[in-house]
Amino acid sequence: MNGWIISKLRLEPDSFADAEYLDCVSGLINHEMVRSMGNYIQHSDINCLKHSLYVSYSSYLVCRRMGLDYRSAARGGLLHDFFLYDWHLEKPYNGLHGLTHPQVALQNANKYFHLNKAEQDIIRKHMWPLTVTPPKYKEAYIVAAIDKYCAFMETFNFGERKNVRRLQSLLCR
Repeated sequence: MNGWIISKLRLEPDSFADAEYLDCVSGLINHEMVRSMGNYIQHSDINCLKHSLYVSYSSYLVCRRMGLDYRSAARGGLLHDFFLYDWHLEKPYNGLHGLTHPQVALQNANKYFHLNKAEQDIIRKHMWPLTVTPPKYKEAYIVAAIDKYCAFMETFNFGERKNVRRLQSLLCR
């Protein structure tokens, strides 16, 4: 999945990390609107839910290893693309999708969930530096960087994404 990040930071997912991650996102992942992200293609053949899981879990692992707020990184990462439309087919908002979708995702996330300031910053600023205002939190920088890494890996079909498939199997039990 994220072999380079995991190998460089010596991050090894394990059953404890999986359980802890699932605890972080448990209030979100089973919500019907979050699950509906699976209906929208994000990059290549990857849907928005798979992409968001990839970003969320990778961000969780990095922030956990660095002693940062991994819960907010996991939750913000999961909701960072919670815009709920197929940006390849429709443009329900004025402006370029890359510039408008973070605010749309934040509005949707606030509609369904209570978010802390870090989670809101993560969602709002995940497209930085394309969106001009920089993040306020270290976790938001990490999610923004991991989002770009994951998008690159998905667009060019690199990596096996084994950890995402494993997490999806845990979530479907």
